[in-house]
Amino acid sequence: MMTEQSLIQHRQKIDQLRQSSSLSPLHAAQLEQSIVSSWQRSSSADIPKDRLAAPLVDIQKVGSSSTLSHALQYCAENLRHIAKQSSMVLAVGDIGSTVLWTASCPEMRKVAENVHLIEGGQWREELVGTNALALSIKTQQSSCVFSSEHYMSSAHDLVCYAAPIIDPYSKQILGVIDLSTTWHKHNNLGLLAAEHCSTLIQSALLEYQKQRLYIRAFSVPQVIFNGKALVLTPRQTEILAILALCPQGLSLDSLHQALYGERKVSIGTLKAEMSQLRDLLGGMLGSRPYRLLAHVEADFLQTEQSLDAGYIDSALKLYTGVFLAKTESPFLCAWRDCLESRLSDAIFKANETDVLLKHVARFPEAIDAVERLIELMPKNHPVHQTLLKFQDI
Repeated sequence: MMTEQSLIQHRQKIDQLRQSSSLSPLHAAQLEQSIVSSWQRSSSADIPKDRLAAPLVDIQKVGSSSTLSHALQYCAENLRHIAKQSSMVLAVGDIGSTVLWTASCPEMRKVAENVHLIEGGQWREELVGTNALALSIKTQQSSCVFSSEHYMSSAHDLVCYAAPIIDPYSKQILGVIDLSTTWHKHNNLGLLAAEHCSTLIQSALLEYQKQRLYIRAFSVPQVIFNGKALVLTPRQTEILAILALCPQGLSLDSLHQALYGERKVSIGTLKAEMSQLRDLLGGMLGSRPYRLLAHVEADFLQTEQSLDAGYIDSALKLYTGVFLAKTESPFLCAWRDCLESRLSDAIFKANETDVLLKHVARFPEAIDAVERLIELMPKNHPVHQTLLKFQDI
C-alpha cells in the first residue's frame, strides 16, 4: 500500500504531466499507455470544458441493460455488502458505460451524486473523457484511473478501479463494474476487488442463463442451447434469428412472410420446421404468437447494442463475417442491409486508426474503412501508400 506522501507525490506528477502542452516519450513512459491514449482521445473529443458531472439518461430506455439487470437480482446483496465494508461506491455499467445500478457507503454517497456516478450516469469517454469504466470497456482489461488522470476536474479527488464483465458463454463483454473511493485511500488491491465483483456477476449470469440460447450468425452460423451446439437446418437457424430480432413474437402468417416472402412455400412446411425446433429447444418455443422463451443472446444483437452505445471498436470485433450470407429471407436481408449501413456510417465517423487497421486486416475489401484511414493517416505515413493500393483494387 502506498504511503500518504507517495500518493501526494504521484498526484503532483500527474498534475505536471497534464499541464504539459505535449507529452514527451519520457513523460509518457511514466504513465500507463492506456491513460496516455485516453487523454489524447479525450482532448480531441467535443467535451464541454465546464462539464463537472456525467450526463444523465433514463435507464429504462437503455435497451442493452436487461441481461445485467436480471443477473444483479442474484448478487445485489453481496455487492451492497462489499460497497459498505470497503467504504466505496460500487457501480455496474453496460457496454456503453451507462450506470445501471449502484451501491454506496454513506460517506461516499454525496461524492458519487455530485459527479453522477449514479443510475443513468453516462460515462462514455467521448462524453466525460478519461475514466475507469470507459477505459475498461475500451481495453477489455481491468483499469485503474487515479486522481487527475481523470479528464473531468470534478473527479480528480477519486480513484476508480474497473473490470469488464464477461459473458460466461460467448466470452463477449456485457458491461463493466467500478469501485471508487477518494484518491488518498488508493490501494493496489482495488483492482483485485473490482475483478472479484466482476466474477460475482459472471456467476450470477450463469444462474440467470440456465435456459440460454446463443446464436452466432456472422461467418459460420451456429446455435448453442444450454452449452450444447444444435444440429439445425439453415432454415431453422433463420427462424431463430428472426424470432431473436422480434422478441414480442410473430403470428404464423407473419413469420412465413418474414422467412419466405413471395416464395411458394406452404404453411405446412413452416409448421413442420417449428415442430422440430420445439422438440430441440425443450419447450422453450412459445406459440400464438411464436416466440423464444429462453434467454436469447446473439452476436448480431450484441453488435447492434455496441453501435447503439457508440462503441465502434466492439462492434467491429463482433463483426467477423457477413450476417447469414446465404439467407433469402426478405426480413433478414433487409436487417442485414441496415446493419451494414450502420457499420459503414460508424466507420466513416471513427477516429481511431488502430481499430480501423485491424478491421482492414480482416476484411481487405472493406473500402469504407480504407477510405476513412486514408483521410486520418498522414500522407507521409508508410501505411498510406499501401492503403491507396487497396483503394484501387
